Amino acid sequence: MLQHCTRPRIPTRLPPSRVPPQHRYFSVPSNRSTINLNPFNSTGLKHKPLPHKSTRHLTTSPPTMSSPQKDWSANQYLKFRTERTRPVYDLVSQITPLLLAPTTSTSSSSQITRKLRIHDLGCGPGNSTQVLYDTFPGARITGMDSSADMLSKANATFSKLQNGDVDFIQADLATYTLPNETTDLVFSNAAFHWLPSPHRIPTLTRLFTSLPQSGVIAIQMPDNYHAPTHTLMRLTASLPGTPWSSYFANTRIGDISDPTRPDLDPIESPGEFYNALSPLATGVNVWRTEYMHVLDDARGIVEWVKGTGLQPYLNRIGDDEGARRGFLEEYERRLKEAYPVLGDGKVMLGYPRLFVVAVRK
Repeated sequence: MLQHCTRPRIPTRLPPSRVPPQHRYFSVPSNRSTINLNPFNSTGLKHKPLPHKSTRHLTTSPPTMSSPQKDWSANQYLKFRTERTRPVYDLVSQITPLLLAPTTSTSSSSQITRKLRIHDLGCGPGNSTQVLYDTFPGARITGMDSSADMLSKANATFSKLQNGDVDFIQADLATYTLPNETTDLVFSNAAFHWLPSPHRIPTLTRLFTSLPQSGVIAIQMPDNYHAPTHTLMRLTASLPGTPWSSYFANTRIGDISDPTRPDLDPIESPGEFYNALSPLATGVNVWRTEYMHVLDDARGIVEWVKGTGLQPYLNRIGDDEGARRGFLEEYERRLKEAYPVLGDGKVMLGYPRLFVVAVRK
């Protein structure tokens, strides 16, 4: 699918017949007519925020060798806000029929959203929280992230709305526990891929198990370990005899048994997610979509990944400006070889993402 500039508006209710056709489903859920979410429980949030640490999801990125690890940059991330939010809309479109039910009032027949309890895990600067807020008006939403800068941006956005139904806490995805109250939706956009592979599916299963009957979990993760953007990160960092070689000398890039390396673990197969969740679910949907983003040039690709997967590499180099500049120049040079220029001089970045939606038995 090609990039478009405007973000679509999710309707108040999306009939099952209008599920977007571009996704390739791994499995189709059972009859949606059986889904009946528990009413919203107004018990206050009791989860205690964890102390701040420097990575967006605390267990995922290796420590910097030469300088303290830097926080994530909300401004860098939001340079591509429209493109990064497109998967949020696609994921929300799949869960809208599961969470919204028609209600007939005494005066007219209308579709009214029940008051839902939602947790947005890895909410970042709040772009996903904003979509949830717009799609499920009146819902009680808690956004969670481990980055202080991301949460500052999210809080600033929602403080302007003066809405008491949305709050944000700082915590670790790997250890996050749902509060002792009814939760209707656990939502996560571009967060679970930061967890090490041995913890990724167990964390997802733990959260899913804690949901009540008919509770929904919906996640999306970049699935680009083998994409040129990420293979070239590993290759560039591994080059011998460069100004940045010493910063990667004590880590085995590409070796998933080395927890100190800057590259992330590959995403598990669709079947592994299905097998983990299906015994607990009335239905599981797994699909993969590759987004085709048109960017100005290879430098644009560098700017994109600087907001996410490239940062652990740059954190290792730290404040050595010469090594940092050389690393980025070599990485960009290799990107130019991997991504051919289009007819208008731009480049097309393919970005695959894996989606998982499950409904609790």
